[in-house]
This record gives sequence, C-alpha cells and structure tokens, in this order.
Amino acid sequence: MSAQAVRAFMSIGEVLALLQGEFPDVTVSKIRFLEGEGLIEPQRSPSGYRKFTYKDVERLRFILRAQRDQYLPLRVIKDQLDEQAARPHDVSAGTPPVRLSREELIEAAGIDEETLAEMESYGLVAAVARRYDGEALEIARSVGALARFGLQARHLRAVRAVVEREAGLIEQAVAPLLRRKAPGAIAEADETAREISGLLQELHNALLRGSVRGVLGR
Repeated sequence: MSAQAVRAFMSIGEVLALLQGEFPDVTVSKIRFLEGEGLIEPQRSPSGYRKFTYKDVERLRFILRAQRDQYLPLRVIKDQLDEQAARPHDVSAGTPPVRLSREELIEAAGIDEETLAEMESYGLVAAVARRYDGEALEIARSVGALARFGLQARHLRAVRAVVEREAGLIEQAVAPLLRRKAPGAIAEADETAREISGLLQELHNALLRGSVRGVLGR
C-alpha cells in the first residue's frame, strides 16, 4: 500500500485532534459511543484498529453540530443521515442553515456589541442580508473566548490573513478539477478541498505547537 493511501486514513486520536478546536468537550469515548449507536462506521485494520477518513470526520462534525446547535437527539440525527445517504450530497447541508440576527449572535456567542463591531471592522465576520451564519457564530465564540486572554479582534487580523492565503492554496489545487466541467467534478473538487483543508489544519497545529514550545524555551 502506498504512503498516500495509508495517509488517507486517520487514527481516532488524530480525528480527536481535528475536532477539538470546534468541539472542546469531545472525547475518544464520545466518538466510540457514536460508533456504538451506529452513527459512524469507521473502517478497521486487520488488527482491529479504527481507520477514519475525512468523510468520517465531516460526518462527526455534522453530528456534533446538530447536538450542540440544535439539541437534536441522536435518533433524529441518525434519521437525517440515513435520508442523506439515500440522496447523496454534502452532509453539512442536512441541517437548516444558521441565520441569526445581530442580537441573537451577540447572545449566542456570549459577546457584547462592541466586540461584534470590532470583529466586523477587521473583516472577521460579516452579515448577509442582515443575518449571520454558523461560521460567524463559531468565529464570534472563538473571539469571545480569546478575549479572556487579552486577545482582541484587532490582534487576530494575522490569523485572517493566514486563512485567506490557505484558501488561495486550496483554490489553486482544485482549479483543474473545476475546469473539467465533467459530471461529478464539483463534488470531487469539494471533497478534495475538504481533505486539503484538513491536512493544512494539521500542519498549522503542528507548526503552532512547535512555535509555542520555542517561545516557552522547551
């Protein structure tokens, strides 16, 4: 088996590392529980170790978001996943999109009006038709949490710049797929973009951990 094929699979620990940024409370036990309930079905190696793909990770994100944001019971989430399997498409499209007013975003993210205004001024979030989506909510929650450490929205412009550069790399990588204009090209490009995004996230985390150790002199 090639190194590329091996890398297509992740251990449960690697999956946990990818998810904990958005879901700090997720644990190995939680992932195993969801498997036991039939919501995910990772492959197994000959020796019995779980092997997760990026599709598995996206499925887990869907489940965890549905629990956290919509308080849906697992039975309902499983029904939604089964429906999606019958008509294949991006699992993230299975839940209604988040559309929050300004007041709702402030309340849900636990921030104040001043913080939101500052985030908007630095391009971290933006309303569309006077509504904020799920990504805006995630960003607002993260900025609110970082504020406890003295990091304000103005300090996070560098993070935004890094994200935009990484998005440019992904766009460059999937452009040949989109130019093909063949059936399934968009879906293939979407899957490729997600996989590259996951790999870049892993790289980012590893580089950041190394840099932090350097700052601490370890």
